[in-house]
Amino acid sequence: MSSIKFGTDGWRGVIADDFTFANARTVAHAIARYVVRNEDARKGVLIGYDHRYAADRVAAAAAEVISASGTPVWLADRPCPTPAISYLVRNRGAAGGIVVTASHNPYRWNGIKYKASYGSSALPSIVAQIEKELEVVLEKGVPPMPPRRNLIQPLEPRAPYLDALEKLVDWKRLRDAKFRFVFDPMHGSAAGLLPELLRRNGMICDEIRGTRDPRFGGVHPEPIEPHIEALRQAVRAGKYDAGFCADGDGDRIGAIDRDGSFVNPHQIFAMLVWHLAGTRNLPGDIAKTFSVTKLIDKLATRFGRKLHEVPIGFKYICELMLEQNILIGGEESGGIGTSLYLPERDATVSALFLAELMAWHGKSLGELLTTLHAEFGEYHYGRVDLDLKPGQKEKAIAHFSNGKLNRILDLPVVGREDMDGIKVYLGEAGWVMVRASGTENLLRVYSETSKPETTRRVLTAVTQIVHDL
Repeated sequence: MSSIKFGTDGWRGVIADDFTFANARTVAHAIARYVVRNEDARKGVLIGYDHRYAADRVAAAAAEVISASGTPVWLADRPCPTPAISYLVRNRGAAGGIVVTASHNPYRWNGIKYKASYGSSALPSIVAQIEKELEVVLEKGVPPMPPRRNLIQPLEPRAPYLDALEKLVDWKRLRDAKFRFVFDPMHGSAAGLLPELLRRNGMICDEIRGTRDPRFGGVHPEPIEPHIEALRQAVRAGKYDAGFCADGDGDRIGAIDRDGSFVNPHQIFAMLVWHLAGTRNLPGDIAKTFSVTKLIDKLATRFGRKLHEVPIGFKYICELMLEQNILIGGEESGGIGTSLYLPERDATVSALFLAELMAWHGKSLGELLTTLHAEFGEYHYGRVDLDLKPGQKEKAIAHFSNGKLNRILDLPVVGREDMDGIKVYLGEAGWVMVRASGTENLLRVYSETSKPETTRRVLTAVTQIVHDL
């Protein structure tokens, strides 16, 4: 049980190794202790789950543990995306929420996310308190308190969630554009949501990979290349105007243009900033995490908005959104939130706004990107994840932090930042960054330059340097 550690968004572990029913009950008891001591437990806790193996049974076990503390529980009667629980927690005034999910991690993983009363990721201060309670539980164990099943009630999560999302966009403008879309939930818990919203408003939206599959069809349920190849093929075969994709628990977005080109999360975030701060001219600042494209900096300047940069993890953006007027905040992984809805990531919301942007201008995603690049310059981003031997991640961070490193390939090192990991600036070309993952045993290498071939060269070179350490 000593392996239980909270990462950037909750606790995750490998099923039957770290993620066991016993460990899940331990985490649930720690959350129950936090709620009883720091929230109004009478308001209850909402519990949801995704499509992963035994997620429904783990959720039921967590409900029993929470109820044993005397806290009312509303347990989802079907799988649902994480943002649905976040919305319902805030909408119903609950004390908090739990989602049994490992988000975008491979199928071997599962996890538990805690959603605070304001309807988003637990702030670092709340995570610290839950971790303190976890230390106590790990030392003393989960007491043999019988569940109070009379305190556990069913929850239908999808209908009220969809009703809330339906109010966010201009449906007449969308209908008049006559675009055709296809949605790919990657066998995850966002299945059926976007198609239902678009169809009930007179639009075409088909779906692929919408069935429950705890193995996610053999791919990682993360909406980036190469995992969304099935969506690319569907867009081309069906001649759709765009394809949208969600990760395993429905809070991260990916997209495919009508010509089959992948639209990466940085480009999606930039287009949504352009749409909300520019086209719709809505008030508020902009927030981004440390690994996000510098194009956001230029957009913020163009629209006269203050830009806030935070460490990696949406909880830091959420913290800003609760304290200040942040119109939109986003992270490198495709998690984007807006003050028009919740201080929370939501793939379905992002897809709706992208569709509205297309309808507003009557252009495809690729055409919109061309317009952005023409005004602000080209930004080409890439990322590789390296599974390394013990100690190599630390060596890599130390190597790129060393002031004696003055060149990568033929590019001069002109500066560094260490807000989260280490980011190295490469003259006028762009930057490269190395950072240890907060959820998996990986070193992530990120780069952005003005040319796609330069980005590929930098990623290849840094990967080789890391392996040679």
